[in-house]
Amino acid sequence: MMSKKSIGIFDSGYGGLTVFESIAKLLPDYNYIYFGDNARAPYGDHSFETIYQYTLECVEWLFAQGCPLVILACNTASAKALRTIQQKVLPMKYPGYRVLGVIRPTAEVIGSYTKTNSIGVMGTRGTVKSESYLIEIHHQYPELNVIQQSCPMWVPLIENNEHVNEGADYFVKKYIDNLLEKSGDIDAILLACTHYPLLVPKMKDYLPEGVSLVSQGDIVADSLVDYLNRHPEIEGELTKEGEMSFYTTGDNLVFDHNASIFFPGEVVSSQVRLNCGSSKK
Repeated sequence: MMSKKSIGIFDSGYGGLTVFESIAKLLPDYNYIYFGDNARAPYGDHSFETIYQYTLECVEWLFAQGCPLVILACNTASAKALRTIQQKVLPMKYPGYRVLGVIRPTAEVIGSYTKTNSIGVMGTRGTVKSESYLIEIHHQYPELNVIQQSCPMWVPLIENNEHVNEGADYFVKKYIDNLLEKSGDIDAILLACTHYPLLVPKMKDYLPEGVSLVSQGDIVADSLVDYLNRHPEIEGELTKEGEMSFYTTGDNLVFDHNASIFFPGEVVSSQVRLNCGSSKK
């Protein structure tokens, strides 16, 4: 594996697979390693320091597998760990490696989705509490009114495959109503969690006409294409054999089963035990 250079895709669990799908569709020739930290998920309610430590451990594991470029396909990790890793860890320990997130690419384009200059951001408690989207969006578009809403029940519903059932409607409607009660001008809602695209069919049933939903997968994929074009020194390192590998810190058989909710095609993963630095089939 070490002779090959892959793009690493990291998430605390399954949601990053929706981003991975978009990236793989747009850039099918590259090698990829997907790594889900399912044994310690969800990240949303952990402290800043815990999320940072978990994320760093997983990023370093991907580096060790031959990934010079890692995408944090997780909003919570991007919000609470990315900046510290980029500014304090990479320059000192891994100067030839790069770690990118999902917040900045989304913030850079979100202004094009609104005509009223009022957008909603729906995410986990951790992402909303971090205010990372408020900071990044206002840096790009200071004129925008950004209203946030945490949706703590959505991830559990999706990961238990209950999001397609009628019981999920209550919580979908509840959080949408809570958001729209804060502002009647919202005409675009950013889904600031990579799980949430799976709820789009239900969300559309409870949204007023003219309110659009913005998912991150295609935005992040387009941003990655641009990044590779601008950084030939990174792009030139990457192996192009179209291979995909999947790893999880949780039960790999459970991961393979649940991954089908998020990712097309068969997924066969290996389990990783970070504390001993080994993996098993």
